[in-house]
Amino acid sequence: MGQATATELAERLELSGAAVRKHLDDLVDAGMAAASDRPSYGPDNRPRGRGRPARVFHLTQPGRDSFGNSYEDVAVGALRFVAETAGEDAVMEFARRRVAEFERRYSDILDLTEPMQVRVEVLADALASEGYAAVAVPTAKGIQLCQHNCPVAHVSAEFPQFCEAETEAFGRILGTHVMRLATLAHGDGVCTTHIPTAIGPNAAAPQGAARAENHTEGRTTR
Repeated sequence: MGQATATELAERLELSGAAVRKHLDDLVDAGMAAASDRPSYGPDNRPRGRGRPARVFHLTQPGRDSFGNSYEDVAVGALRFVAETAGEDAVMEFARRRVAEFERRYSDILDLTEPMQVRVEVLADALASEGYAAVAVPTAKGIQLCQHNCPVAHVSAEFPQFCEAETEAFGRILGTHVMRLATLAHGDGVCTTHIPTAIGPNAAAPQGAARAENHTEGRTTR
């Protein structure tokens, strides 16, 4: 479900709002979840009324870690060895080879003659079926592909080449330019990839584009 208000969670879980808020407060106190005054991505569709808008909750990195991602220490150690002995380019090549298989698999199920909204939704559904908790969120300037889970988030935190390779693959799969705006590995609440629906000199860049370039056009300094 990604980010949600206490009311949305209560409806989904068929529990009272008070019970859900108590559990959410406990998770926030334990550092497993965080609350904000507005959604971290997409339009703000919360009902408007008197008083302060409902808080939006999402998992933190420790919260995501509680689901378990195995062999991360071994993977990081192996990649450090590759970087030290063969250089940073070798790590990038490994990252690109890793995404090549899912790129072939996802390309087979996407029809590039379909509207972009349909393509992104198909890709989001495919990613969600493999545990990425992905959704497609339409915005005024395009579509955001949001991934709430990443099996290699800890690895990518030290080796952002994995984020770069994935972003490159998304662009090829969808048949258009895409821009990574946020990543779980960078400490953001969700991996967000912007897919513009208008390409050209008059197409406005989304908010956060400057930060996205730091993720997609070069290795982040460790």
